[in-house]
Amino acid sequence: MPKGSTLRYVAENLNVPQDCVVARINNGVYGLQEELRHDCTVEFLNTTTEDGMRAYRAGLVFLFVKAAYETLPGAVISIKHSIANGIYGEIAWERPVIEKDIQNVQRRMQELVEEDLSFELLHLPVRDLRARYREQGLKDKLRLLAHYDDEEVLPVYRCGDYYDWLTAVLVPSTGVLKYFKLRYYLPGFILEYPRRANPKLVPPYVEQGKLFNVFFQAEQWQNNLGIPDVPALNKAVADGKFADLVRVCEAHHEKQIAQIADLITRERERLRIILIAGPSSSGKTTFAQRLLVQLRVNGLWPITIGLDDYFVDRDKTPLDEDGKADFEALEAIDLELFNTHLTKLIQGEEVELPSFDFKEGKRKWTGRTLRITQDQPIIIEGIHGLNDQLTAAIPQGRKFKIYISALTNLNIDNHTRISTTDARMLRRIVRDHHFRGHSARDTVHMWPSVRRGEERYIFPFQESADVMFNSSLVYELSVLKGAVEPLLKAITPEAEEYGEAQRLLTFLNHFRTVPVSEVIPCNSILREFIGGACMP
Repeated sequence: MPKGSTLRYVAENLNVPQDCVVARINNGVYGLQEELRHDCTVEFLNTTTEDGMRAYRAGLVFLFVKAAYETLPGAVISIKHSIANGIYGEIAWERPVIEKDIQNVQRRMQELVEEDLSFELLHLPVRDLRARYREQGLKDKLRLLAHYDDEEVLPVYRCGDYYDWLTAVLVPSTGVLKYFKLRYYLPGFILEYPRRANPKLVPPYVEQGKLFNVFFQAEQWQNNLGIPDVPALNKAVADGKFADLVRVCEAHHEKQIAQIADLITRERERLRIILIAGPSSSGKTTFAQRLLVQLRVNGLWPITIGLDDYFVDRDKTPLDEDGKADFEALEAIDLELFNTHLTKLIQGEEVELPSFDFKEGKRKWTGRTLRITQDQPIIIEGIHGLNDQLTAAIPQGRKFKIYISALTNLNIDNHTRISTTDARMLRRIVRDHHFRGHSARDTVHMWPSVRRGEERYIFPFQESADVMFNSSLVYELSVLKGAVEPLLKAITPEAEEYGEAQRLLTFLNHFRTVPVSEVIPCNSILREFIGGACMP
């Protein structure tokens, strides 16, 4: 191919399937707009891959924003957060937006798909980019560019006369974006998209009212702090307000944990089992210990039981689709024994607790016994905590279920949300490096399997929780940046995980770095990942 050919040109000339939307070049991920300047290995990817579907979702948001600006001139569009199988957002206009307005936006989106307009990748000096954003009235993006020099060159996409996105990889054109649904969701909208498993079908919408309410509360909290987005966080850091921000955020967490403890205490005669579940790197361990302390303040003396000690022997562990032992499956736990022990403990009997020997892969009995009293609720933390099959022998009225996750509600700008999944992965990279001897490459490599377990065993049950606790901290990405950047930079271009590392590094460029500081208390959930924790 001629030097300077775009990936799209190469794909067309090689008869690459039309559903391919991005490409991997020497393990880096690029849009088909990218020009080839040297010999390289190219792999074209469709929307059944994570990189392809990520570009598809980014393209849908771009398409929506362009259509909304054309349909509702002068509107301010805010992409808020993920919800169910889509993205929730709101539109501030000259009057409240109604369902007919959203229908008009959807109609314009479909027209733009039919027009098959290109997403053109440009590299512009910040000076020119500021001028474009000023013309479009995008004040939030101007604030985001505040700490860049005028001559610095940044990527941006153009579709028609509209410019947007600083860092996302997009699909080649609007014509690719055929599969979506747009619904009115008072006071905003939900943009639904397909999943990788079936990229030509938008699944039925599933209401997640409790989760939505947690995001709403997080937004209200951040607005009260005056930090709705990354530019505001960067300004707080630059103005020397970081220490105060940490103190307020940590106090907010402590107050929420105390309120949960109060709920449990008010029902102390009824509630005997406290179940805590959430996805990876949510801070479950620290949360459970801080909840235990608050329950003691209220006159309760809870005990904890580890699910790991109830694993079946390794030769009885179920296998996953790859033929490997699936320790995350519910069937990996001896449910009969576990429930027998719970029912006996609640009724005041003494039981001998097992211990699982991970080296030998067998359960052992060491004479460790336990008897509890009425003022000792049992705390159980584990992946299956919200699944009632785990504690099937315990009546619903005797259980209190807590869902915990780092539900990030901080946006980069009005149109660019921060993925909760990305925030959790950054936490885990740092923790795995500090405490488990894993490299960033190891963690990035295993992350897809972690996500599969969450999709299968955690997320389907999250709405059954009695309360949800949001473990995210507004300030944390400024701290994690300094800890995680050298780990990600150690992933070389030869590694399959290089593209993901570069994506995360590009994302982190938006944040000012704050070194790990003593101002972060030792019982902070963040300490579970960066070190220096004082909780057991």
